[in-house]
This record gives sequence, structure tokens and C-alpha cells, in this order.
Amino acid sequence: MEVVGFVLSIIVGLLLLVLLVVVHELGHAIIARRNGVVVEEFGIGFPPKAWGKKLKNGVLFTLNWLPLGGFVKLQGENDSASKKGDYGAASLWAKTKILLAGVLMNWLIAVVLFTGLALTGLPKFTGVIDNQFTVPSDTTEIREPVSVGTIVAGSPAEKAGLQAGDQLLRFNGQALDKPDDLSTQTKADKGKTVEIIYNRKNVEHQTNVTLLAEDKDDKGYLGVGPAQRTLLKSTWSAPIVGVVTTFQLTEATLKSLGNMIVQLLSGKVSEVSQNVAGPVGILGIIFPAAVEAGFGTLVLLTAIISLTLAVMNVLPIPALDGGRLFITLLFRALKKPLSKETEEKIHATGFMVLMGLVVLVTIADVSKFGR
Repeated sequence: MEVVGFVLSIIVGLLLLVLLVVVHELGHAIIARRNGVVVEEFGIGFPPKAWGKKLKNGVLFTLNWLPLGGFVKLQGENDSASKKGDYGAASLWAKTKILLAGVLMNWLIAVVLFTGLALTGLPKFTGVIDNQFTVPSDTTEIREPVSVGTIVAGSPAEKAGLQAGDQLLRFNGQALDKPDDLSTQTKADKGKTVEIIYNRKNVEHQTNVTLLAEDKDDKGYLGVGPAQRTLLKSTWSAPIVGVVTTFQLTEATLKSLGNMIVQLLSGKVSEVSQNVAGPVGILGIIFPAAVEAGFGTLVLLTAIISLTLAVMNVLPIPALDGGRLFITLLFRALKKPLSKETEEKIHATGFMVLMGLVVLVTIADVSKFGR
């Protein structure tokens, strides 16, 4: 990807991430006001402040210099605050609604995006969702051309200039209907020089490749891991598919997080770092790849990130929405007062742990750029 395109893709990714966080915070603000809690400030980005204006409803709206999301500041945010309009003075049910409103907003965004994808072609999440939901009578299955999934370093495919994502239209004059066809064809033509016709960014290309005579390391005569994406297209059932798919991916995300925790507790930190991306990885690797792949892939990635934000924020992790609710409920169950100092210490500790994990993941992200 050219430098200009790479920079633009990062800007697009940053804007989408900020949008997802801002909508999340907007959910908190709307429900807080509806439950009598004063919203003091609603900010896009993080301080220092670049610009601000007092709105007619009394909320200070600010634009800030650090474009890393957004925030909402409520009056009396600690649980022990008791003045009228304080968050702390709200009922337990009101606090629950306020804290989970952001989660609901991100979840609803995912539903809307997955519904749109169901109308145009929702990918089949093979290996991620078991028995992915569809309405058979209203589903058309579309198979995209066999493409290059992975390339072995130093292989004939790499030497011929093939790249991940290239669609393989014809191999030595033969069409490839499924990934296994590539293995069959390369084995039949091993050691020979063959013609490959492929599509890259909607432009057809031709290259000649000399296949290996032997497959000693079991990585194929061409050195390509083939892939094929299947799209599921719906009409009237698209909203239903959008909702159920979001539920199914929520379950899959929770299972994935559970496996990640088990790996961390088992000391498999390196394995976790390979499968997790932080801000640098999302903006510098994942979003550029999604932008290059096309609008549909970008929408899919945005939906998955929105869903992930919802899942992460509902977990009982201090400093996040679910953690704040969990601590409040815990102290209520213990029948102990939750002082401002205690609450701030708990969430400050949780925040520091989260920032430490972000730093570790960021280091892992940066190391991926050199590969």
C-alpha cells in the first residue's frame, strides 16, 4: 500500500474507533439525563481541550487534542455522592442502566452493521461460529473465487509475485472451484512451469510459476495456503440474521476471552500476544488491510470492534463499566459503604493494569511491523 493510502487508512480507522467510543459515551449521557443525573461535560477526544461550548441543556461540549475516543463527565460520579443530580444519589437500578447503556449502544451498532452485511453478503464465520444462523428459504450462498490466504517465504508463489488476497482465477488453464483444487492441480503439475491468472484489486494479471518438484516440508508445490470466502445473502430476514449473528459472535468472543485468560494463567504470554491486537495493531495493520480489501471488509471489522467493545465493557474489570457495576453490587451485598477513596483506589488499580496490558500488546504490535 502506498504511503498516502496507508496514512488515509489510519485516519479512517481512527475516525471509526473514535465514533464507536463516542456513541458508547453518548449512551451513558442520554440515560444519565433521563434518570436525573447531571451531565457536566461530553468530550470527543481526551484533554487538553482544544475547543468547548456550553449547550442549551447545560452540558459542556468539548473537542480535545488527543483523538483516542471520548468521555462523559457526570456530576458526583463516585457511588457515595449524595447531592441532587449526583450519579451517586441515583437508585441502584438507575446506575445499572447508566453503566450498561454504553454497552447496549455498541451492541446495537454491531446489529445494524451485521444486518447491512446480511443484505449485501455476510461472511460465513467458519471455525468461529458453530451452526451460523440463517433462514434457509431466504438465504443465497455466494462463493468467492479461491484466493491466496498465506504464502510460504521463499516459495515459487512468492518469487512469482503473488500476494495474500489475490484471487486465483485460472491455474494452468483450469478454473479452481474450491481450495482443494489448488492442491490437486499443483501436485499433478509438480516441477512444471505453469501459467496463473489472478485478480488483484479488480485488475487481472498473469504470471508464470515453476512449481517445486518435491514437497519435502509439506508446504505445497506452490507454497500457497488457499482460502475461499463464502457469503450468505438475505433479504427480509436480514434484521433477524443481524441480531442472531451478533448473539453468536458475542458468545464466541466470550469463549475466546476465556481461552486467552487460561493461556495467560498458564504462562503462554507469547501465544496471546500473537492473537491479540492493540491500538497500534488495529490502526497500523488491521485497518489498512481492511481498507485495501474493500468497503465490506471495513464494515465487518467495524462491527466486530463495536461488538468487542460491548463485551469488554460488560466484564467485571475495575475501571470499565462492568467493573464499576460489579464493585457497586459487591459492596451492596457486603452491606459496606463504598467511600470515594476506596472506589478511586480500586478503579485506579484496574486502570493501571489495563494500561500495562495495552503497553505489552502495543510492543507486540510494533514487532509485527518488521515481519
